[in-house]
Amino acid sequence: MRTDEYLKRRKLPRHLRKQSDSERPFTYVIRPAEMRDIEDIREIYNYYVTNSVVTFDEKRWTRRQWVDKFQHLRKLGLPFLVAEAGNGQVLGYALASPWSGKSSFRYTAENSIYLGPGAMGKGLGRALLVALLDACEEFGLRQLVAVISDSGAEASIALHEKLGFEEVGRMGRVGFKFDRWLGVVHLQKQLTPKAKQEKRGLFGRRR
Repeated sequence: MRTDEYLKRRKLPRHLRKQSDSERPFTYVIRPAEMRDIEDIREIYNYYVTNSVVTFDEKRWTRRQWVDKFQHLRKLGLPFLVAEAGNGQVLGYALASPWSGKSSFRYTAENSIYLGPGAMGKGLGRALLVALLDACEEFGLRQLVAVISDSGAEASIALHEKLGFEEVGRMGRVGFKFDRWLGVVHLQKQLTPKAKQEKRGLFGRRR
């Protein structure tokens, strides 16, 4: 047998070969965020702060800022979800925050979804948004609002529209980042609440 024939035969079968990143199965679980997730969440968000205009923040968030936000949303009882890979790494997150501090807006929240760069284009954004919508309805919200950059976030706008959000307005040249003017697109979705809030004040707090 020639050497080249031997080497060809010695090639490992597919199931024994080391898988490339593209071949590895993309698996995750969606669950409520916990304090231990803060660092991964911070890294995901700060990537967009420094590399994109999908957020108008210009300064990277500190761990303290994220801890405060996490504790605030937990106190209100609002949904804050993460998608966790099998190795424990957070791949992305979705949350709902108060639309306004005024109690009359207690049935309305604003959503926010961010994915790690390596988790994009795999259906995770849709899965997180669907889970967030369900959680918001369980909480008793009636309206969910999305405020999205009009530049570089076309996929996000399309995703929201596919899941029932409707564009309700645009504001041009309201942000300035990376030496350019930016606008925002406002989208809104009516929810079917599964919990009643009539006797509550703003979110989880009694009037």
